[in-house]
Amino acid sequence: MPIKIYGDPGSGSLRRVTSAAAIMRIPIERKPIDLFKGESHTPGFLALNPHGLTPVMVDGDVVLYEASAINIYLAEKAGSKLLGTTPAERYQILQWMFWSGEQWRVFATIMFNQRVGNRLMGKAEEASIVELAISNIRAGASVLDAHLAERQFIVGDRLTLADIDVAAPFSQSTRTKIPFGEYPNFVAWQQRLLDTVPSWAETKREVDERIDGVLAGANIKL
Repeated sequence: MPIKIYGDPGSGSLRRVTSAAAIMRIPIERKPIDLFKGESHTPGFLALNPHGLTPVMVDGDVVLYEASAINIYLAEKAGSKLLGTTPAERYQILQWMFWSGEQWRVFATIMFNQRVGNRLMGKAEEASIVELAISNIRAGASVLDAHLAERQFIVGDRLTLADIDVAAPFSQSTRTKIPFGEYPNFVAWQQRLLDTVPSWAETKREVDERIDGVLAGANIKL
């Protein structure tokens, strides 16, 4: 049976999983969860993820949440090079995935909550929180821009799960207005992913259609 992936098509975290699955040619069964209608807080869904967040993977008796953990599981199941071909490369990939979760994506999520989520709830963004998030994003982006100055990918000479994790904030950057334009190597790398990884471009279109539709339905212009 196909692996089930639960998630909202507007989710950048779901995008990481569906992109990786497509790259690895792993068949999945999409299970839509409408975050904006509270479907992730039903008793049935909370039994899968008590945090009420997506994505969630169900593969027989195996239930996982957190996109990075799901992608590692899928890569190991498929024997994919997305998780590296040597122990040294694998540890570098894991380093950047953990770095992304600890020091990078969390601040992009804060920006989405402040500049999109708050608007949907009729609230203004909190300037001090936005300032804190942008300060941390700039610190991370400076590291990434230097790292990518003479590299095509985050680790090694090809796409890996590290690229997918680190690229995640671009999913909403036009709405959150994160100042990525200050970092040309970083921006060029992201464009390279869009130009050369079909599933990354396709899932961007899916996210854009979903979130833009939600904002239009609420008559919100960012």
